[in-house]
Amino acid sequence: MSTRVLSDGAVLRPAEPGDESGILSCIVALAVYEREPDAVKNTVEALRDALFGAEPRVFAHVVEREGDIVGIAVWFLTYSTWTGRHGIWLEDLYVDTDKRGGGYGTALLAALAALCLQRGYSRLEWTVLDWNAPSIAFYRSIGATPMEEWTTQRVTDDALSALAAR
Repeated sequence: MSTRVLSDGAVLRPAEPGDESGILSCIVALAVYEREPDAVKNTVEALRDALFGAEPRVFAHVVEREGDIVGIAVWFLTYSTWTGRHGIWLEDLYVDTDKRGGGYGTALLAALAALCLQRGYSRLEWTVLDWNAPSIAFYRSIGATPMEEWTTQRVTDDALSALAAR
């Protein structure tokens, strides 16, 4: 995906070295919005390595306005054994609260959808907190459908160590 200038002059583009602190600021703001203000352990250095290291396994698109990153889509590849094709898992989508409603979220998701089509990927997926009504309404407005029969499972911390020791 190349750089795209949005209607208000903001720029949507793939993340590049130097964007790490703006991306991290959005990640922290998202954690605050999701009622987990102390959950972010990520650092600028860890982001730099993940996004731009020798073997990047995570990717990001940003919306930059007047020199500031005001929106992000952080994503990675998945693989469907059923379709035999990759997909994109959207880990974080965030637009600064004072910039919402300007089409940035839609533009970020549209860029990822276009990337899926361009590369022959079969799906674009993400999770949303069940209490986040504004985001759920937004996702429905762009045609996203809930996977209600699926429940995300997670193993972390002590449980992860215990499982690894089995």
